[in-house]
Amino acid sequence: MAFNQGTERTEGFRVEGELLTDVDGTLPMPVLSTPGMISMMELAASNLVREDLPPGHATVGFEVNVRHVGGALEGAECTATAHLFEVIDGRKLRFDVEVKEGERTIGVGTHERRMISVSPEV
Repeated sequence: MAFNQGTERTEGFRVEGELLTDVDGTLPMPVLSTPGMISMMELAASNLVREDLPPGHATVGFEVNVRHVGGALEGAECTATAHLFEVIDGRKLRFDVEVKEGERTIGVGTHERRMISVSPEV
């Protein structure tokens, strides 16, 4: 199977639970944390290529380079989008990633994943 360079996937999510932070009580209300935002970016990227993986393989995150440029309050409805822009050696995957609340950008950047074998060695 081959990865489809140029494809895109968007995942909707609600800002709640483990995605939240109040920065140890220093904010008056919980907001989307940077690790939570990155988690949703990684989810969109891994789900984009999941069906194209050969049996016994998965992808793992290797590099994240993002800017958290806007806040999203608890309960906000957001989307995380991953766009596969480069495939190297059939296993190195580079994505543009973005999180938005409606038309407002919350985070933007790049993410890199590698295909690995998860089959037990015999």
